[in-house]
Amino acid sequence: MMSGPVRQDVQAPPPAPRGVLAAGPVVPGAAAPTALRGRGPQAGWQQVAGHQAFLVPVIAVFVVLFLVPLAQTFYYSFTDFSGYSLDARWVGLANYGRILTDPSMLAGLGFTIGFAVAQTAVITALAIPLAVALDRAFAGRALVRSLLFFPAVPSIAVLGLVWGYILSPLGSGVLNSVIAALTGLGPVPFLADPWLARASVVLVAVWSQVGWHAVLYLAYLQSIPSDYYEVATIDGAGRGQQFRHITLPLLTPAISISTFLLMTNGLKVYDLPFTLTGGGPGYSTFTLTQSIITSGVAQGEYGRASALAVLFTVAVGAVSLGQLLLSRRLEGRIR
Repeated sequence: MMSGPVRQDVQAPPPAPRGVLAAGPVVPGAAAPTALRGRGPQAGWQQVAGHQAFLVPVIAVFVVLFLVPLAQTFYYSFTDFSGYSLDARWVGLANYGRILTDPSMLAGLGFTIGFAVAQTAVITALAIPLAVALDRAFAGRALVRSLLFFPAVPSIAVLGLVWGYILSPLGSGVLNSVIAALTGLGPVPFLADPWLARASVVLVAVWSQVGWHAVLYLAYLQSIPSDYYEVATIDGAGRGQQFRHITLPLLTPAISISTFLLMTNGLKVYDLPFTLTGGGPGYSTFTLTQSIITSGVAQGEYGRASALAVLFTVAVGAVSLGQLLLSRRLEGRIR
């Protein structure tokens, strides 16, 4: 007997439910099904509208907490608004003229700019070599990294109070007690002499932030391929040449971010000088933000404080924009 091929009954797949398109081969260039063509754009717009709806609370908060106060500050800068009465008289540019002749505000401007530039330069000069040293293998490296990063964890206002006790110009100050015990000298006026007070504020700022910025540079250092250094070593380049021609150019993005944060935060500084020296002695460590708060809240001159806030906002924006443009130009040359 000859056996023929076994016949198997092949059942057709069940029909797709009504309203659902059956799967099939996609033919290039073929027109889309009528159902998708009819409701595709509408469904797309509904999906976009649904996504945009989540931005409404954010936009509302931005308008209420930023744009409205900014507009009010700009308006009050042209008035004699005191903050205690709704009657505000239009004075034009008189508040802006008083700022340029007020010794406290001029002193605050000078110290704020000096502080921002000094802390940016010193921290950058210390953080990059420190990050290079932390990138090498040695015993206890993780512990050293943690210890250097720790000063950035507490509030800067708390650090100002602690360092105010350490640097107290009285004989009971911690540092003066140590100096007296070791050398027998009298108390050093760390916070009572204008120049020593300025230097103390800058040094405390450097101590509290250099570890954080070193960790930032360390993160960028670890992303540099080791092949670059191996090739440079084969070519006979020393560590100094490798740092100058490989490490430093590839750290340009990190330098841009670090210096931008240092400059903007330095121009807005308030808590450290206020808790460490109170702005003194005299106006030697007086800042622009402290001048704004003192004029507006303590003296009830919201009009003049608003004018100073407007000028301060414009100045910080101009410095930030210029720094960003310069950083992008430097990065473009290196690339």
